[in-house]
Amino acid sequence: MEKEYEEILSSQFILRPIGVIRSPIAERGQAPRQGGQSSVCGRLIVDERYREGLFGVEERQKIVILYWMHLAERDRLQVHPKGDRTRPMRGVFSTRSPQRPNPISLQIVEVTRVQGTVIDVVGLDAVDGTPLLDIKCVI
Repeated sequence: MEKEYEEILSSQFILRPIGVIRSPIAERGQAPRQGGQSSVCGRLIVDERYREGLFGVEERQKIVILYWMHLAERDRLQVHPKGDRTRPMRGVFSTRSPQRPNPISLQIVEVTRVQGTVIDVVGLDAVDGTPLLDIKCVI
């Protein structure tokens, strides 16, 4: 069992973005602490090769987006929750901090328009230019 564990931990995965997030948020410090509390509008620009995968995505639908927080620090394992230094340090796996070994984020957004491979959404917390990894429906 230990050999399997070591093999898994030494594995590498290649994630290829399916598109990019366009947002009025220019830098990390401008991002809302929680996207669920956000009214930020933006666009998901999906690569043309994934057009067929967008079949069924419609206005007023809520979707989950997964994205790579490319500006995050990847070597931090403890943070003050929500960046509030008056709060005690916690491990990143017990927070929603973007600082983590694999800075994958997920957010539920509402679709306001779909035009080809461009999806307009509201509820973003991602910085402009963030790689979009996946889109899932909300169940």
